[in-house]
Amino acid sequence: MAELVPPTLLADSPATWPEGLEGTAAEVTLELLIDEHGEVTESHVVQEAAEPRLTDAAVKAAPHLRFQPATLGGAPVSVRLPFVYRFVPPPPPAAAVAHLTGEVRARGTRRPLADATLFLDGATTPAATVNAQGRFTLELPPGPHQVQVHAAGHEQATFEEQLTPGQTLDVIYRLRPGVVNPYETVVRDDKPRTEVTRISLHEQEIREVPGTQGDPFRVVMLMPGVGSLASGVSYPVVRGSQPAATGFFLDGVRIPMLYHLMLGPAVIHPDFIDTVDFYPGTPPVQFGRLLGGAVEGRLSRPREDRFHATAYADFINAGGFVEYPFQETGTSISVAGRVSYTGVLISLVSNSLNLAEDDGSVRAGFWDYQARIEQKVGQGRVRLFALGSSDDLGLTPDSKIENREGGGVVTRFHRVDLRGTYPLIGGEAEAGITVGWDEAGLVGDQTQRVGQQLQVVRVGQYRMDQSILAARAGWKRRLGESLEFRLGGDVEHRSAAVVLEGTGRPPGWRPGDPDDPLKSPSTLTTFSGAYAEATWLPTATWTVVPGLRVDAYHLVPGVTYTAVEPRLSVRKALSDQFSLKGGAGLFHQSPTVLLHLPVLDGSALRYGLQSGAQFDVGAEWRPFDGLELNADAFYNPLRRAVEFDLADVAENRRRASLAITDPSTTGYAYGFELMARHPLGRQWFGWVSYSFLQSKRKVRFDRYDDTNHVVSSDEAWLPFAFDQAHVFNAALSYKFGNNYTVGAVVHFNSGRPESGQITSYTQRAVQDSDGEPTWVRVDGDQFKRLPPFFRVDLRAAKSWAMEDFTLDLSLDVLNISAQSEVYGYNYTYVFETGAPQRESIALPVILPMLGLKGTY
Repeated sequence: MAELVPPTLLADSPATWPEGLEGTAAEVTLELLIDEHGEVTESHVVQEAAEPRLTDAAVKAAPHLRFQPATLGGAPVSVRLPFVYRFVPPPPPAAAVAHLTGEVRARGTRRPLADATLFLDGATTPAATVNAQGRFTLELPPGPHQVQVHAAGHEQATFEEQLTPGQTLDVIYRLRPGVVNPYETVVRDDKPRTEVTRISLHEQEIREVPGTQGDPFRVVMLMPGVGSLASGVSYPVVRGSQPAATGFFLDGVRIPMLYHLMLGPAVIHPDFIDTVDFYPGTPPVQFGRLLGGAVEGRLSRPREDRFHATAYADFINAGGFVEYPFQETGTSISVAGRVSYTGVLISLVSNSLNLAEDDGSVRAGFWDYQARIEQKVGQGRVRLFALGSSDDLGLTPDSKIENREGGGVVTRFHRVDLRGTYPLIGGEAEAGITVGWDEAGLVGDQTQRVGQQLQVVRVGQYRMDQSILAARAGWKRRLGESLEFRLGGDVEHRSAAVVLEGTGRPPGWRPGDPDDPLKSPSTLTTFSGAYAEATWLPTATWTVVPGLRVDAYHLVPGVTYTAVEPRLSVRKALSDQFSLKGGAGLFHQSPTVLLHLPVLDGSALRYGLQSGAQFDVGAEWRPFDGLELNADAFYNPLRRAVEFDLADVAENRRRASLAITDPSTTGYAYGFELMARHPLGRQWFGWVSYSFLQSKRKVRFDRYDDTNHVVSSDEAWLPFAFDQAHVFNAALSYKFGNNYTVGAVVHFNSGRPESGQITSYTQRAVQDSDGEPTWVRVDGDQFKRLPPFFRVDLRAAKSWAMEDFTLDLSLDVLNISAQSEVYGYNYTYVFETGAPQRESIALPVILPMLGLKGTY
């Protein structure tokens, strides 16, 4: 007997619920005739639904059903079969809703407030919280709503919204901060403290210290162990050494000339600096070819969230900073720059006071720039950073009078640094290459007749030029919890030349003077070094850091020195709050001339290296959160010091027969430093420091009789030119709740020796052979000291949070106390009587700075 295979459904034809019909579920049973092609040719109602419209819907849908036809013995046949339509009423229509989405930001800074909470229509239960980007979504019924937004540290705000059915409204809620740019403790990924002494300053600690003009590097002048050349001059005298013995670095790249016009701001825009690390003694091995301390500014990491910009203007300069991230490519671009209008202001003041300009007009201008491109590359980063600076200070001759003369000092430098970091062999590697150009010199101008017109013409210059090519590499790796290795090396090639143009001669030039090696026409020098360091934690309370640095100094032709510098630092934690520390090391450097200048540290290598040691012991105590106490004692013997006097170098004479005489000497420095510090937090920061410093050099000096003639020579240990026995600093800044900030600095230092190097030379009054009073030099070991100096600085500021940016108005005054610092003495005579008279050379250096800054 042939087998009958029933049809199977291939294409359904749903019966839709009639529009507007209300009711319950129902069924309609039909009998369908399906032909041999699988099509429905007839349909009859077997069982109706209670609602006729449901039956009609089933009958209407049935003809569109399609089946695999039934077969009998394999051949298609027509069959009848029952088919049931089941009807389920659709769900009732949802009530009309609206959607409120948006972002909660801090007013002024546009920072997303990830801890914000939203309350609706006076409810005490939160309606929503925000995500890490400050965003939220609410589904609300149409109509008016009150949205209350709360966030820690910000004023509560209520926003009125009117929503219509189906509407999606995107909003931005801005909350006014309780304090604009608050002094908050920020948890940072600071470098582990393995050095004997390192002071790290962050954020407002480097931008809002009174008397510093908002410059991060000037804050170093208020650190323990730091003396000064003069009030307002921010080249530090660290532990009694020459300022040139301390190096300034920016992420490992040495900056040749740090400050504009000596008294001006640093050449790096403050917004590029995140942290300043100060090492007054025994710096780590990566800082080489230095006899003193080290100051390193760390560049801020590019912000990758959104566009940022600042603009600033004060009495002497204006500048800006722009930063933009390309999130799609992982690229960030930052650009900054400043320009000074000091010369314009000086001219305006001169005109307003009707000052004579017969001798010319003063010019004092500067500019600088910085640019950074940083790119993520896999697990590493590549950064291109460029910076440059230019200063021009001098006198421009009157352009209306022929043969008037003028001149000035011009300094410029440029650096381009390319570096990359990448994981390597279980650690992290860094490599970089730097190119640079330096220029520093004296220029001479004269008003000359060119054709029928008078013009100011440059008639001569005495300039030092230098080009630099440097490379460095480093690698560090942690081996377990108790050991970390650091290896690295660097090489720097300098090509320098002295440019002499015109008929001028250096000050003090005399016919027949021998060639001065410091003024040789060109020099080629190469500095190279390698270092290794291990950080070992033998127990939970001990940290031992041995290190070794080897440097080679090469001056063409044929002058080569090698310096081996072992270093060691040890720390012992007696408790979580109290630690003992100690360190020692050997250090070398090229001969120095007061401040770091192009060419000189290379060409002076023919006089040999300076060498010395540093020994440092101390203790650190944090009795409670918010108070840090530090004490350090040091002894720095100088086995060989070659420290030239700047005036003598400029006058080409420094010391008699210098070309054939060894200019080196020996010396030592010792002292102790105390510091109590409240780090940034709780709306204030501040510190108090005291330093006792003694710096001596073994000096051969002359003794004079009453006729000012040399009668003998002697040798003794004498105070160094930069010796300041006592230095006290106190700094405090407090941010009030109404966005006013007030801060003050108190500074005191005892006087330097009046030994004739950077000051006058002490003289004594005697009577000559005719019985007339006269001045004669005292013996070299009898000079006096300049009087001590006291100064108070003040800073007051007010901040406003606008809708998408902040405004800060600040008044910063260096030496608001108007104290005069004595730099030396003039030994003269009273005109009427001829009596000897000692007149102080003093000047109250007062730098008031009113500035306005906008931050977006």
